[in-house]
Amino acid sequence: MKTIQIKAPYLIFLGSESRQTYAKTGMGLVQWRRELCAGQLSLSETAIDLGLEPLSLQQAVDAGIQSLVIGTAFVGGGMPTQWIDILVEATSLGLDIVAGVHQRLNDIPELKRAAEKAGTELIDVRVPPEELPVGTGKKRTGKRLLMVGTDCAVGKKYTALALEKAMKAAGMNVDFRASGQTGIMIAGQGIPIDAVISDFLSGAAELLSPDNTDDHWDIIEGQGSIFHPGYSAVSLGLLMGSQPDAFIVCHEAGRKHISGWNDFALPAIKDVIERTVLLGKQTNPAIECIGVSINTSSLSPVERDDYLSQLSQRLKLPCFDPLRDGIQAVIKILTNN
Repeated sequence: MKTIQIKAPYLIFLGSESRQTYAKTGMGLVQWRRELCAGQLSLSETAIDLGLEPLSLQQAVDAGIQSLVIGTAFVGGGMPTQWIDILVEATSLGLDIVAGVHQRLNDIPELKRAAEKAGTELIDVRVPPEELPVGTGKKRTGKRLLMVGTDCAVGKKYTALALEKAMKAAGMNVDFRASGQTGIMIAGQGIPIDAVISDFLSGAAELLSPDNTDDHWDIIEGQGSIFHPGYSAVSLGLLMGSQPDAFIVCHEAGRKHISGWNDFALPAIKDVIERTVLLGKQTNPAIECIGVSINTSSLSPVERDDYLSQLSQRLKLPCFDPLRDGIQAVIKILTNN
């Protein structure tokens, strides 16, 4: 599996992005690798604040920062043209540039020339390995837990990382398997599933989670949603190739529509469970849902407790916020499997 190397510390570049949904790369790095993030650079006073020290490019270089990491992602995976001059300046000052968007840094001629002249690196995280296989559908050894979502950016990566941390603390044999750009930056390895040609999606998922010992769990970062009008193909390919023994549905409390597709209502959690089981049985007849992870950041503590309690009673499953509490109920289920 392809492993990337990113020089720390990082300057997180946010452009003018003010929406949390599209700044999830920067937010994820700060949440899970805060010690590597030394500053943030924004182009607007209304840009999202990650709680890092605001720095100019020159201040970042003077502070010993080595990499500028693009912390945002747009629908379609491109970059605004007005960013190019800033990135050229950054690499000319000696900073490596790291990006996980679909538009490759190395395909931008002026940026490529500037990096070659300065001796700096352009690191495209969203580049899948070459010669990926077509999926076989054959059962692999070891156990797998997949995160699935009602939508994009509802906590699939956060839930997977929180579970890995809790399972390791419980003495379990477990690995986090990254399938998206931010997860790969955090883990240092993985496969960007949404950049894989569709014929090879399930094969890539099989490589992402290879054979392992009987007591080993792979915690697989999910992508998109099988109900998503734009990204469902990626979600389905990951589901087929992961062959999960178990899955957790991830959802954000209060979200009503597919983010960015306001004509599409968010699916009910129950419907996500039923469709995931129906489709997942194709490669693993024993697939089952073992819990529901809820991003409750929009709720007060009292509202959160009521919401999770009522949801758990209705679905007959553990329902929890992975960054607050309740995850031990899932660990208990896993240790009994």
